[in-house]
Amino acid sequence: MNNSVTNTVRLLWAGLRALLVLTLVTGVVYPLVVTGIAQGLFSDQANGSEIKSDGKVVGSSLIGQAYNLPLKKGQETPEPDLKWFQGRPQNGLGSNSVNTQYKLILSGATNRSADNKDLIDWVTAAKAAVVKDNSVNGYTVKPSEVPADAVTSSGSGLDPDISPQYADIQVHRIAEKNGLSVAQVQKLVDDHTERRTLGFIGEPRVNVLELNIALKELAAKS
Repeated sequence: MNNSVTNTVRLLWAGLRALLVLTLVTGVVYPLVVTGIAQGLFSDQANGSEIKSDGKVVGSSLIGQAYNLPLKKGQETPEPDLKWFQGRPQNGLGSNSVNTQYKLILSGATNRSADNKDLIDWVTAAKAAVVKDNSVNGYTVKPSEVPADAVTSSGSGLDPDISPQYADIQVHRIAEKNGLSVAQVQKLVDDHTERRTLGFIGEPRVNVLELNIALKELAAKS
């Protein structure tokens, strides 16, 4: 009987020691090591790829943000604030501290096929809006010049980037709305255009939040 109790106690103690060691290794040591490596080698990514403006975090370079006017009485869908570069059509997005009502809600795709009538209607309306909004005095956008990313959302609806082509057709409108020259705004776009990763991965792109922060700073100086 005594041997049985002793063996039971030994087994319990062995199990407790194993639990304590595993807890220490997997619950304390391993997370600290991984966190330390991440902060040491990939601190920007580990902290959420934050973007700052005026010393404050205004968003992430990985998540798109909308630039809309406040809702008017009776409105269900806000109108775009055309003094800012606009991103792709988005789901679940608010605005940011440049446009002060940022609120991330949900993300998701439309899940509609290419021949779906609703999707066709959305794209048709979006293209007409892009042409109308970006055609200003002395500059007219042709429907054939509107790129796909200007009228379709990404799979998540949170794409932070637009194509250089979509940024370019917004240049004249941005210049007019902000009292800037076309050359000044075009330089902003060119300076914020990222090329393919390693020269062959992905497509050239422009981060809309970073571009709008630069636009805000340029407009403030003018």
